[in-house]
Amino acid sequence: MNDYRGHILVVDDHRTTRLKLSLGLKQQGHTVGEAENGRQALEMLRADSYDLVLLDILMPEMDGYQVLEQMKADAGLRDLPVIVISAQDELKSMVRGIELGAEDYLPKTFDPILLRARIGACLEKKRLRDTEQRYLQEIQRERERSERLLLNILPTSAAERLKRGETVADSFEEVSILFADIAGFTRFADGKTPAQVVEVINRVFSVFDELTQKYGLEKIKTIGDAYMVAAGLPEPRPDHAQVLAQMALDMLASMESLREAGYCDLALRIGMNTGPAMAGIIGFKKFAYDLWGDTINVASRMETAGVPGKIQVSERVYTLLKDRFVLRERGLVEIRGKGEMRTYFLEAADAPMAGALRQSRDAALSG
Repeated sequence: MNDYRGHILVVDDHRTTRLKLSLGLKQQGHTVGEAENGRQALEMLRADSYDLVLLDILMPEMDGYQVLEQMKADAGLRDLPVIVISAQDELKSMVRGIELGAEDYLPKTFDPILLRARIGACLEKKRLRDTEQRYLQEIQRERERSERLLLNILPTSAAERLKRGETVADSFEEVSILFADIAGFTRFADGKTPAQVVEVINRVFSVFDELTQKYGLEKIKTIGDAYMVAAGLPEPRPDHAQVLAQMALDMLASMESLREAGYCDLALRIGMNTGPAMAGIIGFKKFAYDLWGDTINVASRMETAGVPGKIQVSERVYTLLKDRFVLRERGLVEIRGKGEMRTYFLEAADAPMAGALRQSRDAALSG
């Protein structure tokens, strides 16, 4: 016999019947609530948590059938098991009670042993249902957590395609790529504890993450003390170079703010390039959205061959920015694997361009 004890509500307009049922249930170790009519029963059910309802059918104002109908229409009560106990022992009445959602039906001339067995069966079903719901809720929480983690490491559109079982591999005619590296970070880390190193780089990169979100860009990855951002993918946008340039200027400004606050005395070296690129998701257990192509290689070289505290850009980037940003020619620079390339330093955005970028950013975010 099931020894599960529950909190049971006895609903009957006859006081004697209520007392008889309540006494027997308490002797079995259950806790009991009593309601003398259907309205009171619904109020008690919504105010407290019960495991089972013993429900009379023939009651004034609101009969047991109406109580069942309201319980099944209430998301918080529809799964609560009900045993109907009534003087009506006709088959039609029994069928109606079951059809309205009752777990079981007993006439008022019930056998106490039979009632006890059926109460035990209902409480066991309730316990199993509650356990199932807890598991389902935990599964849902884990699914939502996995969704959040997936969206933290993959672009939204790429994550949706991955979940549909699609291969994510795309080519883009023109995107802009930025690499930023904390100059002198290796020397800075010497003599520091791991916690101190992680604290500094996390603080800096968290600021960059906020800027990436602010401008609606795509953070690709971090590599040690380097940070990689792309504009114009996975959703193409015509202002990719301009918006990425504004973010680069903000990144330099944020490092200056951190230095002025005494947080760290480090400089940022930034490189940018624009051109075609391929992108896709790689990995089996640890997914990564990554980029390939000469455009990315040149962007990386713009950073490594750059100057701390400066934003070095390729000639292609200069062509796209020269009418709205302040740039200064650096001249021919030896770029590993490419030979000499003419490069420029991005120094500022003019006032009209800054306003246009804000409008473009706000439109992209609202869309």
